[in-house]
Amino acid sequence: MSDNKNSRQSEMSIHDIWKARKVISPLISATPFIQSFVLSERIGRPVYLKLEHVHDIGAFKVRGAANKILSLTEAEKKRGIATFSTGNHGMAVAYLAKRLGIDARVCISRHVPKAKVDSLKRLGAKIEIYGDSQDEAGEYCYELEREKGMTVIHPFDDPYVIAGQGTIGLEILESIPDVSDVVIPLSGGGLLSGVGLALKSFDSGIRVTGVSMENSAVMFESLQAGKPVKLEEKPTLADSLLGGIGLQNQYTFRMVQKYMDDILLISEGEIAGSMSFMIDIHRMIIEGAAATGVAAVLGEKLAYQDGAVVVVITGNNVDFSVLVQIIQSFEKNKGG
Repeated sequence: MSDNKNSRQSEMSIHDIWKARKVISPLISATPFIQSFVLSERIGRPVYLKLEHVHDIGAFKVRGAANKILSLTEAEKKRGIATFSTGNHGMAVAYLAKRLGIDARVCISRHVPKAKVDSLKRLGAKIEIYGDSQDEAGEYCYELEREKGMTVIHPFDDPYVIAGQGTIGLEILESIPDVSDVVIPLSGGGLLSGVGLALKSFDSGIRVTGVSMENSAVMFESLQAGKPVKLEEKPTLADSLLGGIGLQNQYTFRMVQKYMDDILLISEGEIAGSMSFMIDIHRMIIEGAAATGVAAVLGEKLAYQDGAVVVVITGNNVDFSVLVQIIQSFEKNKGG
């Protein structure tokens, strides 16, 4: 596997994902599944939730970040690492850097929610706030690479990151042998690329559905245009899915094209309703990005197929004030 950004060389393979699992296993544990009987009854098929929010940082991003950071040479680790993120990937890099004793800078835009900024600070990362979008924060991150020799840990468009996220796919195949549909929140595409590669390498008939919010769904618009595009970021409960895919995208755009069978856009109301559903039925707090997958099942949006459905619950890092508003709205509607 090569991560040369100046070429579109060697295709990734399932072997890269198996290697990633071996590399990250000292730091990252497999996460559990639960069956949602309410969702299962709703669509007449077993529905399992893959609980990625139980990682120490509350999100799946720790897998890909670990695989990339552990691939660095000792000299690269000494020079430090930098990343740009709407929150979860930044927390993953900060968490791992602290565990491994590596200097880390996390570049974020002015719009990252306070809850995620506070979490980054608790993890000891040096935070660089720059610009009004993840794209602008990313540009500043690469300035740090040029000026200080730091290695950029890309949030998604990197073969090591993709392979790390793909370890989720291995766990799905091992735990849910009759899986026929997997629903994956989609932004830059690192998660869907890795999991899609793992699933399709085993059985091309497993249906992979990407879910994004209606506001600023950059991968969706890029797929429609046939090339990466840039969009203005709009407010959304699924803030973890904000950010561009990079106009010079090397990996995830074409991998999403190859491995995704369908894409669904979820409204803000559906996201809020799904967050409420998870609190009410499963007593779980999940962030808006994770709720997009639940919404796809709640809204019975999946194409009909036999077999089990797995929804990847990607994270739980939601601002408390947002959570309060959602709960209050839920109680009001329930009472009315």
